[in-house]
Amino acid sequence: MKRLVVISAGLSQPSSTRLLADRLAAATVRELGVDTDVRVVELRDHAHAITDHLLTGFPAPALKDVLDAVAAADGVIAVSPIFNASYSGLFKSFFDVLGDDVLADKPVLLGATGGTARHSLALEHALRPMFTYLHAVVAPTSVFAATEDWAGGGDATLHRRIDRAGRELAELAGRRESPVVADPFALTTSFDALLSGQGRAVTDDLRR
Repeated sequence: MKRLVVISAGLSQPSSTRLLADRLAAATVRELGVDTDVRVVELRDHAHAITDHLLTGFPAPALKDVLDAVAAADGVIAVSPIFNASYSGLFKSFFDVLGDDVLADKPVLLGATGGTARHSLALEHALRPMFTYLHAVVAPTSVFAATEDWAGGGDATLHRRIDRAGRELAELAGRRESPVVADPFALTTSFDALLSGQGRAVTDDLRR
């Protein structure tokens, strides 16, 4: 079983951002060839919780569940609308509240949507550098979809690019061992050890 988390930062419902995210996920699942648990996260549903987390440093339960899902995922698809030649503020804020090193060595496929093709370079000058900084393994092919790509001849070109990107993410995720996420509240020493002399040093450390 592989776990895939799809992050969509679309602001409307329905949105072209979510549509692109769903198509990228479907292409990836086809190429993986194994049972895959796909979780789609609409960031608009967590916008207030993300802001609260930025201000307080503590996530609400629903947002924490999403953050944990990203940490446990074998691969991530991240799709943002492009505003003013860059990712949206909501998209950036979500990745700002991820824990340190959550995306380290994790396969990530990038996508973006915009009104015209002239926004497509934002994938390479804004999104890709951010995920490289976060030490993610970014799939070589990123996918941009402009309004005209959803109809007419442009759809065929978009479809081919989606298939190629999905294949690349599937290859990256398929050869990677599933991450094991440590429980921060799990006991690393048994109660018997804590009650014995062997656990005294650990108990002293906890007191400090």
